[in-house]
Amino acid sequence: MILLQIIVGGLLLGCVYALFSAGLTLIWGMMNVINFAHGEFVMIGMYAAFLIVTWLHGGPLIFAPAAAALLFLLGILVYFGLIRHIMRGPMIAQILSTFGLALLLRYLTFWVFTANFKTLPDNLIPGTLNLGGILLGMPQLVVGATAFALTILMHLLLTRTALGSQLLAVAEDRNAAMLMGIRPDRMQAFAWGLSAAGAGIAGALIATFYPFSPGVGETFALTAFVVVAFGGFGSVPGALIAGLLIGLIQSLSAYYFGAVYRDVVVYALFVLILWVRPQGLMGKLA
Repeated sequence: MILLQIIVGGLLLGCVYALFSAGLTLIWGMMNVINFAHGEFVMIGMYAAFLIVTWLHGGPLIFAPAAAALLFLLGILVYFGLIRHIMRGPMIAQILSTFGLALLLRYLTFWVFTANFKTLPDNLIPGTLNLGGILLGMPQLVVGATAFALTILMHLLLTRTALGSQLLAVAEDRNAAMLMGIRPDRMQAFAWGLSAAGAGIAGALIATFYPFSPGVGETFALTAFVVVAFGGFGSVPGALIAGLLIGLIQSLSAYYFGAVYRDVVVYALFVLILWVRPQGLMGKLA
């Protein structure tokens, strides 16, 4: 029964990994830009939740949408203020620019909030659910289910709507999309906003059960890159499957080998799988 509880907990954690990684894979698939500041977007979502709880005494129904809205605007600002100017430059310019953005956001947060860890009150999503002897904390259950639903919605947005068709058209051929009356800058700015909003709402939800400090973005960024490369760059379903697998592997590794080794097992399997299938689970070879 303990093993089942660990498996379910790992899958719920994997849903959250999938949500904030889906935005990263969207940006890569659409613009071939690697956003090293993606983990900091998650971190800002966590602090947005902290401020709303502390100042406004709001709950998840308030701080989760607020974090998504704040990060959506930040994503658009980052696109017009930075990304649009370096997209056609060499890859090293993109890497250094987004890495510099990550450092800027991280150390601004250190300056404002200090390096002390923050936590949200335990009673925001209270209770424990007993499913046939499997005990699940309501924060993890609600966060995992919400993250899974939002990841599916992002996939449906990209594949079942006119807006998604326009985004994919720009990703396939920017010039052809312009001839069809699509404004690439607008679509790419929206993609950055959507990517950042997914990271922001994931961060706000994770904050309900995860202590955080300004340095936490680095951890989430690394996890997101593993998920995206594992699932295949540009594939939201791949990010979902990879997120679930990595959450499950982390939980089982912590159970069998100890928490200190859980990331070691994940990265070892990650390297092994990419050795066999370098394009990831659902990616395409260049």
